[in-house]
Amino acid sequence: MGEGLWSSLEVVSSTGSTNTDLAARAGELGEGAVLVAEEQSAGRGRLDRSWVAPARSGLFFSVLLKPGPGVPEERWGWLTLLAGVATATGLSRAAGVDTALKWPNDLLVSVEGEERKAGGILSERVPGGPSRAGGSGGGVVVGIGLNVTLTEDELPVDTAGSLALAKATVTDREPLLKAVLRSLEQWYEAWRAAGGDPAASGLQETYAAGCATLGRHVRADLPGGRTITGTAEAVDTDGRLVIRTAQDERLAVGAGDVVHLRSVR
Repeated sequence: MGEGLWSSLEVVSSTGSTNTDLAARAGELGEGAVLVAEEQSAGRGRLDRSWVAPARSGLFFSVLLKPGPGVPEERWGWLTLLAGVATATGLSRAAGVDTALKWPNDLLVSVEGEERKAGGILSERVPGGPSRAGGSGGGVVVGIGLNVTLTEDELPVDTAGSLALAKATVTDREPLLKAVLRSLEQWYEAWRAAGGDPAASGLQETYAAGCATLGRHVRADLPGGRTITGTAEAVDTDGRLVIRTAQDERLAVGAGDVVHLRSVR
C-alpha cells in the first residue's frame, strides 16, 4: 500500500469476523495489515455481543497494530479510545457527520435530534512478530464496525443509527474507509511517538472533548450484580471512566470491569 503505516489491504466478500481472522494471522502479518469484509456473519462487539448488518451496508474492518517496546503495554488499552477519536475525526472530515463517543467503545450519531449508536470498536491483544518500532512480542487487532447506508427498516434495534440517517454528505464506503484509515494513522503515530502517553499526544483531551458520556448521570453495571451510580466526570490517564457518586466518592472503572453503562435520569 505504499509508504506509511498501512502495509497491506485485503477485502473479502464475507467472513464471520474480521477480528477473528486477522488475529489468527497476526504472527505472520506485518504491522498495518488491514482486513475489510463486505459482510460479517459473526461480527462481535464488546463482551462477545453480536454485530450484524446487511451486506455492503457498512464498514466492517480490522487493523493490526504492534506498538513495539516504546509503548508500555499498560497503555495499549488506549487503542480502543484512540480508534474512536480517529473514526470520529475522519467521518467529520469526509462526510460532514458529527460523531460522538460513548465510553468505552461506541460511536454515536444524531438522527432527527435523537442520539443513536452507529458503530463500535473492539480491540483484542494478540501474539505477533516484530513491529516497525523494533522488538518482538504481541500486538493489538482493532476492529471497527460502522453502519453506513442502513435504512430505518434495516436497523437491528430502534436505538441504532447509520451515517445515511444522520444525513452524511458521503456514503460511498471507499472514501470513508480511506478517511478513517488516514485519521487512524495520524493519531496512532502521534500516540506512539509520545510513548503512548495520552496527555502528551493530545489523545486524552480530544477524547474527553468528544465523549458524550462525560457530564451525564450514569449507572455502571459490574460483574456480580454490583452497580455504581453517579456523574461521569472524567477519563483518567489509564482510560478508565471516573464516576463521582452521591457520597462524593470518585471511583474509576475500566472497560473490562463494566458489563453495561447506561445514562440514567
